[in-house]
Amino acid sequence: MMVEIEGDGEPIMLVHGLGGTSNTWQPLLPALAGMRVIRPDLPGAGRSVTPKGVIDVPFLANALIRLASELGIETMHLVGHSFGTLVAQHVAATRPALVRSLTLFGPIIEPADVARERLRGRAKAVREHGMADVADQVASAGLASSAAQDNPTALAFVRESHMRQDAEGFAKSCEALAGADRAAASAIKCPVLAVAGDEDAVSPPGNAYQLADEIKGARAQILSGCGHWAPVEKPNECRQLLSEFLRG
Repeated sequence: MMVEIEGDGEPIMLVHGLGGTSNTWQPLLPALAGMRVIRPDLPGAGRSVTPKGVIDVPFLANALIRLASELGIETMHLVGHSFGTLVAQHVAATRPALVRSLTLFGPIIEPADVARERLRGRAKAVREHGMADVADQVASAGLASSAAQDNPTALAFVRESHMRQDAEGFAKSCEALAGADRAAASAIKCPVLAVAGDEDAVSPPGNAYQLADEIKGARAQILSGCGHWAPVEKPNECRQLLSEFLRG
């Protein structure tokens, strides 16, 4: 994996979502001053190589656990976006002693059947036609309805983030999410903050509320006028929420 590591202090690992990279977190870095910030590009995503074999959630979770071990990390804060939230939940459930807190932006519990079929179709489409059509679709549907008018920079970022993906790596990541099971909520022992946008069609606010109900010590926060890419769409609000949660 390609990994960016910055700063000293308490370690925090940031896990991007499908179509994302370590750059998804760039807007939130000011909130993490004084911490050791670890930002991987997951296998098959961004600047990391695409594995020859199958990518699935256990594979990705184990990659993050191995990364923490190689960096000498015994306990860390873990932050995820979208697909990265599901991977992060599996890390926290598998190695509860490793994860000190869990922050989930656009949390995914597990895909519905219709979403699984859509993801498999998306994998097929990018293998046949490349990333352009999917990049346009996600940039249009993944953000708040006002983004084209009020937040065109976020729109451009999401499209570019997808255009920079390796098509095969993206396809394998789509299939990983399509085949994913949820993490055991009862096995997650750390404090959890689940943040959702009120216009998120990928991970609606109900997911955040469900996690808050199912995980002891969890709470939900809903952002107004926000779609699925909260760290990019609402960076100031996300910085404040993350800083208060981590330092409180």
